[in-house]
Amino acid sequence: IECVARGYLTGSGLAEYEVGGEVCGNPLPPGLVDGSELPASIFTPATKAAIGDHDENITFEQAASIVGREPAERLRDLTLRLYDRARDIAKSRGIILADTKFEFGVDDAGELRLADEVLTPDSSRYWPAGSWSPGRPQPSFDKQYVRDWLTSPASGWDRHADVAPPPLPEDVVAATRAKYVEVYERLTGQRFARA
Repeated sequence: IECVARGYLTGSGLAEYEVGGEVCGNPLPPGLVDGSELPASIFTPATKAAIGDHDENITFEQAASIVGREPAERLRDLTLRLYDRARDIAKSRGIILADTKFEFGVDDAGELRLADEVLTPDSSRYWPAGSWSPGRPQPSFDKQYVRDWLTSPASGWDRHADVAPPPLPEDVVAATRAKYVEVYERLTGQRFARA
């Protein structure tokens, strides 16, 4: 499973909320809109999809049936602690960490290990706090820019067709890179080493 934490409502969580008022079995208050801050961060696990497919949101109970109740509880607790800490750091730098995903594995000794990349714009949704305004899609420092281009008429791609997405134009690559560099510099307080 993928371990996802959300502190704000958007993306697949928003779509699920609009249908049933909850996300991955977590009931949420009525009246939330795209970009709403949640009363508390929530654990919203997903199944790991095959390459090219989309991960599927699941409930905590479904996650527990896959990995066992005790490991699922530990994954939930670690995910929320990591997210809450990162959210607070980002907030202190004028950035909203709306949601993120973590991947864990077990080493040869049976110890749980945080794996893959963490808290990058590829696995996290970052928004500039100064322009946050619930009720609409938020400006972002993450791969949402690429998603938006791919689903726009400019790409000419139908994601439901059995055709690979088109190559990204240089201007989309450059704009995405600039967003990644900006969030890096704002989060770390360091200049990004440019080649």
